[in-house]
Formats: sequence, C-alpha cells, structure tokens
Amino acid sequence: MLGLTAGPFGLINALGAPSPRTGAGPGKAKSVIMIFNGGAPSHIDLWDPKPDAPPEVRGLFSPIKTNVPGIHISELLPRMAKRMDKLALIRSVYHGHSSHNGGMYWSTAGRPYKVDSTLIHPSSTDLPGIGTLVGWLAQRDGFSKGVPPYVITPFPTCDSKVYLTPGQTGGCLGSRYDPYVLDADPNAPNFKVAGMSLEADMPAPRFRERLGLLKNLSATSPVILSPQTGDIDIFNQQAATLLESGKAAAAFDLSKEPDSVRERYGRHSWGQSHLLARRLVESGTRFVTTVNGPSITWDTHKDNFNKLKNTLVPPMEQAYAALLDDLEERGLLDTTLVLWMGEFGRSPKINADTGRDHWPGCYSVLMAGGGIRGGQVIGASDNIGAYPKERPTTPADIHATVYAALGYDVKSISYQSSDGRPMALTEGTPMNELF
Repeated sequence: MLGLTAGPFGLINALGAPSPRTGAGPGKAKSVIMIFNGGAPSHIDLWDPKPDAPPEVRGLFSPIKTNVPGIHISELLPRMAKRMDKLALIRSVYHGHSSHNGGMYWSTAGRPYKVDSTLIHPSSTDLPGIGTLVGWLAQRDGFSKGVPPYVITPFPTCDSKVYLTPGQTGGCLGSRYDPYVLDADPNAPNFKVAGMSLEADMPAPRFRERLGLLKNLSATSPVILSPQTGDIDIFNQQAATLLESGKAAAAFDLSKEPDSVRERYGRHSWGQSHLLARRLVESGTRFVTTVNGPSITWDTHKDNFNKLKNTLVPPMEQAYAALLDDLEERGLLDTTLVLWMGEFGRSPKINADTGRDHWPGCYSVLMAGGGIRGGQVIGASDNIGAYPKERPTTPADIHATVYAALGYDVKSISYQSSDGRPMALTEGTPMNELF
C-alpha cells in the first residue's frame, strides 16, 4: 500500500542535533491516540441529539443524562455518559468535502485536498496529516524510544479498501516519515508482528558484526546522490535500532496482557487495537491512529439505526471506555491526549432507506486527557444539527489544539511542501478554553 504496510518508520534522528519542543502550549501531553471512525458516524445519533427536532431528523434514540449536569448524549452511549467528566465535546466542527477520502484528508491533514473525491491515492506531494507531522516533530526533537513514533492500527483509512486516503504517508516530508501500519487483526488467535526482534540464530554480537560489514561495503561503493539513497541509509539505521532494542517487539506483544484486560477492551479488532494503542504510548510512541473500520464501516446510508445500535456502537464504546479507564489507572491519561473523530457527520434528514447521508456541514469531535479539561461542551449546532450555531470550529483548529497540548507553538514551526513553499503546521488556532 504505497509504503504504508509494515514498512520503514522513523526511530531516531539522523539529521543533526535535536531541537527541543517550544513548550509554548498549555497542555501536558506526551502522546496522542486518535480514534478514527472511518465512514463517518452520525453526530445526531451519538453526541449531539436533537429531541425537539421533527421525527425525520431526531431519529429513534433518546438523549440521556451524563455525570455532568446539563450535558446529554445518546442512549447508545451509557458508558460514556458515566465518563463525561473526562470528556470535552466539540459540537460545531465543519469543513467542505463530502467524499470519504476527501473528507478524511481534510479532517486529518487540516486542509482541503485539491479535489473533493474518493478516487484518490497518496502521493509524494501530499501534505502530511497530523499523525505524520507529530512523528516528524518527534524525530526532529531526537526521538529514540526504540518504538515507531507513529503507528496506524489495525488498517489505514481508505474507501472500500481500494482508494487509500492521502495524508497518511510521509508525503512531501519523504518516505522516511511513513508510519508503521499494522495491517493485521490484533484480535486474531495467531497475531504476531514479525520482524521486530533478532532471530534466535542471530545473537546481538553477530548482528553488529554484519552491520560493520555492511558499513564497510557501503564506504567502498560508488556514491549516488539522491533523496531515495539517503532514505535507504536511514531505513537501515532505523531497522538496526529496532532489532537491537527489542522494545518494539515487546510493545506489540498483546500476549503479555492478562486475559481480564483483553476482555475488558473487547475481544474484537477495535478493542485489541485500542489496547495496543495504550501499550504503544506506554512504551513511548508519540501518535497512534486506531481505525474503527475497516474501510468506511460507519457509512450508514441504509439502516442507520439498527447498524448503530447492534453492530457499530457497542464495540466502539466498550473499547473507548476501557482505554480511558486504563490510561487513568496507569497514570497515563494526563499525558495522553485521546482524540475521537470521523471524517464528517451525517445528514440531519433521514433518507428513504432509513439511513443518513454524508454531511460535512457540522459534526462532533471529542477530546480527553493530555491536559484537556473534561466535563464541558464547546460550540453548538443549530436546531437540526445541520450547521454550527456557536463557536464554528475547523479541523485545523482541532489540530492546533493537539499541537498546543503537546507543547508546540504552531505559529513558529513550519515544514517545506514539495514545491518549496514553507507550510505552517496548521492554519488553525488552539482552542485554549479546552485546557
């Protein structure tokens, strides 16, 4: 998948002396877990119920009270209602792309793609998404944790498993900043990530001897000046660091978790991906995207209400609640920002197939941990959930808030696009009321 599948990833900074984070942001996050619902969940049926709207808008689910007075969410989310004091709910996010891949790119890269289309693929000229940029910043700052800085589990975002969403690779930053993509079901009985540690017949001293031989051979080879050649050298160095440390192999080994913990998250792909995300940030990974998919699973054009109630929401909520509780119990929630989102919302009006269609005009995003102040709602949609009524918020603002939580000043950091232009980390503004 264009360099995404379990490919090279950055583990160390081989480009010079590390430069520290600015420390300008108000948050205390060290890592981010982004839960991405590919296909786009209905905001009206989950986080922004409209009980007073007409029947063709409000749907079948009633709002319920949460543990924060005055905040109501859908009856489909009883676990989250008990944890609302940990959550900040933003009900006024919007953008302008209504196709899945276009919407996924805008929501994760913070800028519109050049066309609003599903029929697109990643390229080396793409602007990078937020996960890629956090991984890039980590390497810029001298990241050397022995685990990938950016991981996607279990599969990358895409439309119909055919059109892979742009913005997930290194893009214009280069393939050395591609994420590590699991591309496997962590709930599979025989789940094991290969290539993460030295084989039994390759002890560390022998491996170092071979590295020395490779270095000597490289020194006598003709010099080929190209970005690709430089990437190969860096990939070799990264792979060597990975294999020698063994830390990544341990982080990906879910068999080390007690059965009770695995059951708590849910013995399904989403649950075990969330558990894997916790293990990775605990080991030092800076950004994990866990995709509640695969593909556009949440694309409920038909039978929206039965799918949400019986198939989609129960495993998502179980995994989400377990993740928040587990992070808190381990003392990691204060330093781990948990971001929940999809590419857009769904239409206020229920269609003839008892479904809801694509709707980028307004949707909801949640944040927890990482210095975010829970128990609050930011912004509001209009009386049918169609457009922001208060505090309109763009994906770029969401990203700026994430960077601020990580301690970065978005106004002072830029990278270079493929045509040489300086690009700010994001064009958005941090939502300081969340901290």
